[in-house]
Amino acid sequence: MHKAPAIIILGPGSLATAQRIQQRYPQAVIHGLSGRVEGVDQTYASFGDTLRALYQQDTPIIALCAAGIVIRSLACVLSEKGVEPPVLAVAEDGSAVVPLLGGLSGVNVMAREIGEALGVAAAITTSGELRFGTCLLNPPQGYALADIEQGKRFVSDLLAGETVRVEGAAPWLDQAQLPASESARRTIHVGHQARASSRDELLIHPRSVVVGVDTADLQGIRAALKDAGIAEQSLACLLASEHAMADAALHEAAQALGVALRFAAKPGDLRGMVAQALPDAQLIEQANAVIAVASAPVDAERIGRRRGRLAVIGLGPGAAELMVPAVKAELARAQDILGYETYVRMAGPFRADQVQHCTDNREEMQRARHAFELAAQGRSVVVVSSGDPGVFAMAAAVLEALHASSDPAWQRVDLEILPGVSASLATAAQAGAPLGHDFCVMSLSDNLKPWSVIEHRLDLAAQADLVLAFYNPISRSRPWQLGRALEIVRQHRDGNTPVVLGRDIGRPGQTLKVVSLAELVPEMVDMRTMVLLGSSTTCQFPKADGTPWVYTPRWYPSAE
Repeated sequence: MHKAPAIIILGPGSLATAQRIQQRYPQAVIHGLSGRVEGVDQTYASFGDTLRALYQQDTPIIALCAAGIVIRSLACVLSEKGVEPPVLAVAEDGSAVVPLLGGLSGVNVMAREIGEALGVAAAITTSGELRFGTCLLNPPQGYALADIEQGKRFVSDLLAGETVRVEGAAPWLDQAQLPASESARRTIHVGHQARASSRDELLIHPRSVVVGVDTADLQGIRAALKDAGIAEQSLACLLASEHAMADAALHEAAQALGVALRFAAKPGDLRGMVAQALPDAQLIEQANAVIAVASAPVDAERIGRRRGRLAVIGLGPGAAELMVPAVKAELARAQDILGYETYVRMAGPFRADQVQHCTDNREEMQRARHAFELAAQGRSVVVVSSGDPGVFAMAAAVLEALHASSDPAWQRVDLEILPGVSASLATAAQAGAPLGHDFCVMSLSDNLKPWSVIEHRLDLAAQADLVLAFYNPISRSRPWQLGRALEIVRQHRDGNTPVVLGRDIGRPGQTLKVVSLAELVPEMVDMRTMVLLGSSTTCQFPKADGTPWVYTPRWYPSAE
């Protein structure tokens, strides 16, 4: 199992069982139905849509509900056996564990592990596992099956009465109940050598090979393995100099080979780099590559280090259901989470192995530099913003820190900006569509720009008849700026112009109010309020409950 599993629950009665399973898989994420259960890692709105999305992302699924619900939810996306993630149904009280899908992806192993954690016997129904006590078609991590179709025929022969002998080191088979015989015609062969398979032989390759490369030549890597007589399935990882960390072609080659990519400080030459990483391995030198063959499977995490990753994310306005899936996935895999303490708490809860670095809201540049320092060490780092990280938030600070840095290690970090639902968009959606036509987004904070610039821009935007969205409208240290801004706008707007005031939209205790520009006074607003000030065409009309819809038509009156 390579990905952390998703534990799906429908109600609070399942939470205790889900948490017991999470103790067995600390990186698992508990998903709970929105509005029905609290204390989960993430919430979801639709059970079926969530299961299908996780399945298509190859995420192991542990659903605490009836097996039939899971089967019906996934029926429309089931594909070829062998490419599906493990899927299990577990009784809400933990009294039953039923593997449903993913026999070739380790579902029965997971079922036994979960059953052990819950103190129950897993309901294993696979013929081979029941007979032999192991799934021959799913060797443990660190080993790869050469040919799944040939493997199925091989297991079928054993179930029909053929005996078998083992060649090579296969310690996981020591406790298996195989029909062993030294004179058997059927052989399980474990080794790194490339060889043609036959119906009489089950080939299993230990991932014991590391290839050190100078250039990202996929065909060259494959040719080097072939010339050395090594099966491609025995490749554990590629190793390159840290100077090639940002080489996109190198990452594409590793992805095409289905292996990890690791980096090391190059101590002079390629051979030396590989020898330092695997001092006891046999080295084979090829053109533009050095192959290291170890005596046992190689743990890629112990070879060099991975490319560090820094993701700047937007949480949206606060509600978990308004957080985009890519942001949720990034938070789930992060090792370090940095941000203003309030926003970091909004991003949680976190696992025990995730490190939180909380700082004051005014320490953006220090936070950005710290994030790069962590990512440059090979860690997976997230910098948290509320709303969208590119709207008056941390994305600009992170890029500014990178722009000012002369450290090449920072330039090699895998940097990505992941969007979120901005406060102006969330507030607009609650009110209707006040941003339905051209609009201008402004911050009224003069901490980082002169007030004279704000006044000038505000006057021009109001003259242009744009809908105005005000971030940072007022604070204790800036009590008069909103009043002055309204004076400027009133020179160009009718007093009946609708103004939307959204406070803490997407968070507990949110409020939404619509007033006219003539009624609006600064005392109605605080730092947590988004102000959307309409244009000359912005309209409002009552809903069935009497509260208003506000929208700005997409058309604009002609000059005639």
